[in-house]
Formats: sequence, C-alpha cells, structure tokens
Amino acid sequence: MHATNPERSPPSRATVAIGFVLGMLAGASAQGRDREQLAAEVGIDAALLADPAARVPLAHYAALYNHVAATLDDEAFGLFPLPMRVGSFEFLCRGVLSAATLGEAQARAARFLRLVLPDVSITVARSGEYAQLTISEHQPFAVDRVFSFEWLLRLLHGLSCWLVGRGIALDAVDFPYPPPAHVADYTLIYTAHSRFAALGDSPDTPLVAHFAANLLDLPLRRDEAALARFLAGGPGRLTTLYRRDREMVTRVRDLLREALPELPTLETVAARLHLSPRTLARRLEAEASSFRAIREALRRDLALARLGQTDVPVATLAAELGYAEPSAFYRAFIGWTGQSPSAWRRGRPSHCLPNK
Repeated sequence: MHATNPERSPPSRATVAIGFVLGMLAGASAQGRDREQLAAEVGIDAALLADPAARVPLAHYAALYNHVAATLDDEAFGLFPLPMRVGSFEFLCRGVLSAATLGEAQARAARFLRLVLPDVSITVARSGEYAQLTISEHQPFAVDRVFSFEWLLRLLHGLSCWLVGRGIALDAVDFPYPPPAHVADYTLIYTAHSRFAALGDSPDTPLVAHFAANLLDLPLRRDEAALARFLAGGPGRLTTLYRRDREMVTRVRDLLREALPELPTLETVAARLHLSPRTLARRLEAEASSFRAIREALRRDLALARLGQTDVPVATLAAELGYAEPSAFYRAFIGWTGQSPSAWRRGRPSHCLPNK
C-alpha cells in the first residue's frame, strides 16, 4: 500500500475536486445521458469537467448528488447493475434509527445495502481494541470503481457520524486502487492516513477502514424529528457533513487551537467572530457540530497525534491541552479510546501509524 503525500498542498475549503464530480456523473454518462447538461442544471460550468484541476462549490456538489439520483431514479448514480431507487436512503435511515448502538446500526445498514446492491458486501468486525469496516465487490465495479468505493465509504461513514451526533475518526483506510488525481481531498473527507494499492495488486482487494472498536458501543442520538430535518436536504446532505473544511467548524477549531492551553468559552469565541452566542450555536448545528464537540474533538486529535508521534510526558500533554489535572485528561482519554494514554501509546497497532 502507498500512503498519501503529506507535503501536498491542501485543497481550498468548502469545494470539491472535479474527480468526485466526474465519478458521480459516470453512471449517467454510461447510460447515454449528457453529463455536461446534468452539471449545468445545478450551476456547474460544463467546461470544468474537462479541467483536471477544477473544483466546484460544496453546495453545487450536494445539489448534483440529489439531481443525478432523481434524474436516474437511482441513489447509487447508475454505478451498479441494479438501481438503488429514490427513497432507498430514507428507508436505510429509518431501518437503523431504532438501533441501540452504532454497531447494531452498521450491521443493519450492511444488510440493507446487501439487499438493494447485491454486488456489494459490507462487514464490520472487532479485532481487540480496533474495528474494521470492509467493503468488497461480489462482481467488479464496472462503471467507476474508484468512485463506487468512495461513495460507499462516505455513505456509511457519514451516516454513522450523524447517528451518534459526532465525527467518527477513521484511524486509517486501505483503498483498493492507486491514488486518484484528487487524493488530496481524502484528508478532508476520510483520514490523513489513507493507503492505496499499487499497480498490479490483486484486483479483488477490498476496502478496509480501521477505527476504535469502542465507537461501536456508542448510543444513537437521533430521533424521528431529527431524521425529518436531516432528510429535508436529501441524500446529498451527507456530502456536506463531517468534513474537515466546514467553514464555521474550522474557524472555531482554529480559534480554540490558538488559545491553548486556555479554553475560551462559547461567548468569548462568538465575540471574536462578531456573532452572538446563539447565532454561533445555530451555525455550528447547521454544520452538524457544537462548540463542546469541536473542543473535545480538537483535544482528542491533538492528544492522539502527540502521543503517537512524540515522547511528550502524559502530564505535560494534559497541561498543554488545558486540563487542570492529569486525572481529568486520563478520564477523557479513556472515554475516547477505552484505554489509558500510556496503554494506548504502548499498544497502538502499526496500521494506525502514519506511513513514512
């Protein structure tokens, strides 16, 4: 497996690489539809489809998602032999909403997708402190193999995040194809620790996403009212959620990071952004987040990165992250990973380490 190049310039915020747009249009094009017209109908300049470096606004991409699905009556964009009829996503959501835990919800989602997309196999398995989400082909994905895997992982990961009301960190993902031209976006959408197959590798290799097993035990935090609001944006809303380039989430996260080891309040951050606390809270809710969730995710991400890549003492790290007592950091860390900081540092598996 090859890793992504961490020295590549990050893409601009709140836009999508044209490679994802082409992937979404591939099925329609294979059916003889005019992809330029489909793009233009949601405000995407058709000329951009011929520019490998082009990017489109995230809102246009979400609109294209819903438009292509409605035009083809296929929420899988014509990528597979059998269509996933419009309404399938809603039934998927309703089928998992009553699950007690994320693990149960993912198992239900895997069974549902097996019924509507019989060429796809999805499994979720625990292995010690880690879990693996595996996506396999029963038949080779013939229309656009790269986008087929990209979309399936985004669908399952985005839905899982929404169900538990927080971003779920993917420690690493093994993608069964060489790095695509739009690989820089993978850090925004999936994880910075993306690895890719080499040319000549077995063509039937599955996609495997690695994450902490204790996340499977998280309770679901959504109800019918939340689902109704979620579905109002159509399946395309998934493309806008839980990315690392959400504008307000990113601005709040940056302010909090600059202030460490101090921990500004919501009111303080809102004033810095020239917003009222209520407006800031609403803006964050619209981006599927909250002030508390951003603060904890920031401290979690920094803690995992520092513990995994440096020898900084745990007590020093706790102070740097704004914890008044090391014991408070220990309790928080056990909540994130199910382990103490020292145990996690000793036992971190190699597949979760950045490739050198």
